[in-house]
Amino acid sequence: MASLWDLPVVYVCENNGYGEYTPWRDAVASESIAARSVAYAMPGEIVDGQNIVAVHEAVKKAVDRARAGEGPSLIETRTYRYENHAIGPYTEPYREKAEVDEWREQRDPLTLFRGRIDEWDLDVADLDTIDEEIRVEVDAAVEYARQSPEPPVEDAFTHVFTEPIDIRR
Repeated sequence: MASLWDLPVVYVCENNGYGEYTPWRDAVASESIAARSVAYAMPGEIVDGQNIVAVHEAVKKAVDRARAGEGPSLIETRTYRYENHAIGPYTEPYREKAEVDEWREQRDPLTLFRGRIDEWDLDVADLDTIDEEIRVEVDAAVEYARQSPEPPVEDAFTHVFTEPIDIRR
């Protein structure tokens, strides 16, 4: 519909290597998710999702297209999911710990970005300040949540559903 109506939409598919517990290459016959954009008459692009600058540039290009009235775009960011799909005792038999460790140690986006900040005339101290501000904000939010009373059970479905709408308008 976005292509039919030339909607200003940017679709970002975060390809983290796995569909729950299945390596994506075992479930997708094509070389990329972005290749599917052809069927919808929109440009598709693959970008290194571990590279903050590359992602920014690809999204900016797609947003500029959308704002210029040129319709939707699809961006596939190739990234990695460090944590298990679900929280719990599941032990991840679908991948080795060494694989996860390698991605963490050699391809972490924040570490890679910090290693290149001199290219953009940024100061490490500025990044450290931002990190600390975020840490303080997150810690305060966690503490607020811990100190807050449990919501009543009857609120479990509040703001979950909406009234049916008439799509024939």
